[in-house]
Amino acid sequence: MAKNVLGTPLVPCSYDPLTGFYRDGCCRTDDADTGTHVVCARVTAEFLAFSLRRGNDLVTPRAEWRFAGLRPGDRWCLCVRRWLEALDAGAAPPIVLDSTNASALHHVSLDVLKQHAWKGTGASAA
Repeated sequence: MAKNVLGTPLVPCSYDPLTGFYRDGCCRTDDADTGTHVVCARVTAEFLAFSLRRGNDLVTPRAEWRFAGLRPGDRWCLCVRRWLEALDAGAAPPIVLDSTNASALHHVSLDVLKQHAWKGTGASAA
């Protein structure tokens, strides 16, 4: 069973929109996931604009991928390196710790993740 950064079982990030490298709602990963989609974030308008500037359009719907496009407040499994780029640029969205895969700790410390944790209520998948 996959663990989150807190050492407990990984909680699904989002079923609507359906996220994850495997599109199963969870930020699970393996060697096939070259982007390491392990950070569950509540995306913000600022992050979506940053991602678009970096060449990753997460807003435009793509019917061929069954992707409706993201809106601020949606939860999404982000590539850990893109989240770190956004952090350096001052555009990192808050993350959901219990839905962020423990493998993120290979790239960023738990202290940094906790500093950027979403403070909202309810940890279950949207």
